[in-house]
Amino acid sequence: MKALAIRHVGFEHLGTFTPVLAGRGYDVRYRDAGVDSLAPERDAPDLLIVLGGPIGAYEEAAYPFLSDELRLIERQLKAGKPLLGICLGAQLIARAMGARVYPNKTKEIGWGPLTPTTEGLSSPLAPLGRNSWQVLHWHGDTFDLPEGAVRLGSTAKTENQAFVAGPKVLGLQFHIEFRNEEIERWLIGHAVEISAAGVEHAQLRTDTMRWGPGLERAGPDCLSGWLDLLKARGRAKLRVVQ
Repeated sequence: MKALAIRHVGFEHLGTFTPVLAGRGYDVRYRDAGVDSLAPERDAPDLLIVLGGPIGAYEEAAYPFLSDELRLIERQLKAGKPLLGICLGAQLIARAMGARVYPNKTKEIGWGPLTPTTEGLSSPLAPLGRNSWQVLHWHGDTFDLPEGAVRLGSTAKTENQAFVAGPKVLGLQFHIEFRNEEIERWLIGHAVEISAAGVEHAQLRTDTMRWGPGLERAGPDCLSGWLDLLKARGRAKLRVVQ
């Protein structure tokens, strides 16, 4: 099976999701936005993952590659194939589905609890409960819930933190693929944003030591749960055809 991951900055990659995908038989290829072509190939990948980045989903005038990226997402949606978005990726999926993406009232950077909805408690995100629903937030934009989507969680600052749209689309505003050992890369790569938001570097390091290990265990389990649902859905369709 082929998985395509769209990467916007080098350190925001698949992280702890990498071994899960390999174990499930996915051949993962990256395309780096702004460097590699994002034009759709003939066949949609078996799984498309759109990763995070420090730009706006609505900034195609400044970053023209976003137009191709949106077309890639739209093609995946039309093909009915699995689609996962993280942070900017979730915002781009929401926009491709017709929802509005816009600056949030305040930036949300650092560790904080996700409040799951009733649907979220029984969703693939349920393993986050083992980490007191603590996740890593790193965004300044938000989005309206796409039509037909179901909200899975919120925070005090951001209502739409996670959603599903049918069984094959999952959007996460926060980061559960994060690897603790790479916190310094994030602090360096997002130095300007951290300074502008008035976030304390020391607090980010301390919170990563506290909550990061639990997330490194729960995050991959969330992905595994979602992939299990996709597989079960595929088996159900096969039985119907037979």
